[in-house]
Amino acid sequence: MLVFIGVENHVPEVYHTPMNEIGALIEGMRLKSWTKNLFVFAAMLFGRVWTTGALLASVEAFLGFCLLSSSIYLINDTIDSKKDLLHPTKKHRPIPSGRLGAKKALVFSVALSAFVLAFSWILSPRLALVYTVYLTVQIAYSVRLKREVILDCLIIAFGFVLRAMAGVAVLDDTGMEMILSPWLIICTFFLASFLAFAKRRNEMAVLGNIATDHRKNLREYTTILLDQMMGVSAGASIMGYALYTVSQRTIEQVSPALWITVPFVAYGVFRYMYLVYTKGLGGTPEKLLLSDRPMVLNILLWAAVVFIALRFHSASP
Repeated sequence: MLVFIGVENHVPEVYHTPMNEIGALIEGMRLKSWTKNLFVFAAMLFGRVWTTGALLASVEAFLGFCLLSSSIYLINDTIDSKKDLLHPTKKHRPIPSGRLGAKKALVFSVALSAFVLAFSWILSPRLALVYTVYLTVQIAYSVRLKREVILDCLIIAFGFVLRAMAGVAVLDDTGMEMILSPWLIICTFFLASFLAFAKRRNEMAVLGNIATDHRKNLREYTTILLDQMMGVSAGASIMGYALYTVSQRTIEQVSPALWITVPFVAYGVFRYMYLVYTKGLGGTPEKLLLSDRPMVLNILLWAAVVFIALRFHSASP
């Protein structure tokens, strides 16, 4: 049995039983990566729209993004299955390992995307537009743009901006007029850029001499270049968040006390840099952010202080 790009599946037939393929399909959807889609709730949280309707609408946008991102993972893993065999951890993914047939993965991916887009265009047109842009950009990334140096990481960052915009779009569709602060969007963009550059750096460190065989554009990167871009992105993300918290619009419409959360954001970024540079981590941001105890504690404390700032410090009239 051959996969989509010609990689032979050297696995026992038992892996191809229906139940095992369903399990492999669920694994290939990378449910643990759905934490990235929590950015959808930024509009509801910082827009101070804490109603049942806003929550349900945001959950709708979140679930839609989860399904769309899963469909993209399946497409990307199919295209990269041969190169992923060179990676120490990616080679165990369902498609490159042969536990999930590429054709079945692609058919399911197309059906999943079509389902989400069809329902979103009916229920929430503005949200559907964001979904369509995201899907188009991510397919272009999987097929071609991920080979372009620097642009590959910026496209990943743009995907997080679209997640935040999806939260605004779905609330707009329900009649709640929302405008997300430009500073918050800038912070999101640079924070995601920082994570993407850190991931490329980890790939170079882990793969060594075969790094360019796994991802061709890694030959265009150097460790020094990635270090500098990580530093710029890290600083810009912290500054973007700090400027958001003290901007006049935030003080008047969100909370005058949100600036007290800046140290938690700074610690989170610096802690991540520590883990990248001293522990050699950063290859899977979604796992790292939820497995490092100091990082988890910092995120929980940040969320608690944000809640206090928003709940007990009423915005100025």
